[in-house]
Amino acid sequence: MTATSPSSKPRRFDDLELAAFRRDGFLVARSLADPALREAMDEAVERALDPPLGPVEFEADVGYPGAPSTKTARGGHTPRRLLHAYTRDERFREWARYAPVVERLAQLMDGAAVCLSQNHHNCVMTKYPGFSSLTNWHQDIRYWSFDRPELVSVWLALGREHPDNGGLSLIPGSHNLNFARGRLDAGLFLRTDLAENRELIESAVPVVLEPGDVLFFHCRLFHAAGRNRTRTIKKSVVFTYRAADNAPIPNTRSAVYEDIGVG
Repeated sequence: MTATSPSSKPRRFDDLELAAFRRDGFLVARSLADPALREAMDEAVERALDPPLGPVEFEADVGYPGAPSTKTARGGHTPRRLLHAYTRDERFREWARYAPVVERLAQLMDGAAVCLSQNHHNCVMTKYPGFSSLTNWHQDIRYWSFDRPELVSVWLALGREHPDNGGLSLIPGSHNLNFARGRLDAGLFLRTDLAENRELIESAVPVVLEPGDVLFFHCRLFHAAGRNRTRTIKKSVVFTYRAADNAPIPNTRSAVYEDIGVG
């Protein structure tokens, strides 16, 4: 079978895919990234990790389960995110504006013009063997401030992602649910001590991604990720987008840096 070249791939979701996104809160577009661009980004990430090129968030900064307790502890300088990806390298800017991504985002936003947020995600996420942390069940929108909670994140796998190396798990349809405050803990993570939450968590599905696969997911979708139990670093490029008429609320962390119109 002849492989489909990036230029010949469909540039839009079909009606069934759009219905699935509305129902489940996520979609995976297989082999969406141009291989040469993906490899160039992977090389840029490798250069930025050794030694870490700031701005960098370290595992010790987040304090999640399994992370080193301080930066002076063993593994304390393990990178978790390379921040401000959009301004790091032209290859990341090219990916952020990649037409097959932007056109799909416009569909998910009912045809609106699309803007990239420089304040949320806008990073390369890494999971290192040995010192990666566990991320409990959460919604990304919990600390974001926009007119409407309707943003979409785009997660590009630079390498293979699966449960053993800390790949994401998602709770389908959870973006459509409203949760009483008591179902969340102090950090706004889903409480696992409640039976109603445990039943919901049992419906979660792991997301297995091959290099070049792209996950689109709603900002209200509950998701989690385990630790990396393999011997290689997991690397993902993650950007978050909004419709142009869904503005960040002034004087919040969502409005610190100017958003970028991409299509």
